[in-house]
Amino acid sequence: MTVRIDDIEYEADGRRMIGRLAVDDSSSERRPGILLCHEGPGLDDHVKGRAERLAAMGYVAFALDYHGEGRPLPFPEAQARLGELIEAPDRTRAIAAAGLDILLAQPQLDTTRVAAIGYCFGGSMVLELARAGADLKAVVGFHPGLRASPDSVNIRGSVLMCIGVDDPILPPDVRRAFEQDMIDAGVADWRVELYGGVGHSFTNQAVDQFGLPGFNYDARADHRSWRSLIDLLDEVFATA
Repeated sequence: MTVRIDDIEYEADGRRMIGRLAVDDSSSERRPGILLCHEGPGLDDHVKGRAERLAAMGYVAFALDYHGEGRPLPFPEAQARLGELIEAPDRTRAIAAAGLDILLAQPQLDTTRVAAIGYCFGGSMVLELARAGADLKAVVGFHPGLRASPDSVNIRGSVLMCIGVDDPILPPDVRRAFEQDMIDAGVADWRVELYGGVGHSFTNQAVDQFGLPGFNYDARADHRSWRSLIDLLDEVFATA
């Protein structure tokens, strides 16, 4: 197996984006694809590594860029940009759709079997992409942002959100509002997994160095949430 890594330039939101494509070149067979959306600071080694990991499992993986230049922003700048995007779901959806277009253009891809996963605000982004009606078999968020939306009625695929109980960004009332949103929208298959004693960014081993209260890597939750992702992908792609 030979995983090929390409950095792909494209334009979205008036910026030059640089995403990371990872694909196994040893087979010409068309295969499922995964769109990955990074955490709030920017496209980093964490999500790039996840793309390579998925490619080694036989998926076509593309990690989009939603800040520009394919790299993290200084923390204050990233916070300001996230503040803008949180209040502009149509803009968020357009950025996600631009990344999805790159994935869909890959010749190895089976376009009938596509999923999207996201970390932190990237989790919000994949939800907004699904709410825009994208043909996604599954959307998965890890320590995601959760907001209710009347457009959740447009979600076609399975929804899995993986959350730490002690995540300061996702208190119980926010989780309950999201659950009610899924119910009210009639989403056919949705699930929220909660991990006790776990905070935000629990999948990212680099987060501890920042010393942010409630932001901690947790190896067990990371492993369990990844296993849940793979099980769901196996399920939805087998029936696609």
